[in-house]
Amino acid sequence: MKSYIHARLTKEDHAVLEELKQATGESESRLVRRGLRLVLKQLGGRRSALDLAGDSVGRFKKGPKDLSTNKKYLDRFGR
Repeated sequence: MKSYIHARLTKEDHAVLEELKQATGESESRLVRRGLRLVLKQLGGRRSALDLAGDSVGRFKKGPKDLSTNKKYLDRFGR
């Protein structure tokens, strides 16, 4: 699925984008996608509760294995 965004760039940001295009030979879209992934990586990436639980995972013998990632378990939560 493709989606489109529009971004307003300052003159300085536009100059950086042009410089990157010249240096890498990549398209604006490709550079923006790479930038988004770099920011996500810097922030620690997407991590589920399962990832964050670390060594405590697997200490329970019963229960759904996808409890931390499957949203269907939250349908009536809090009601």
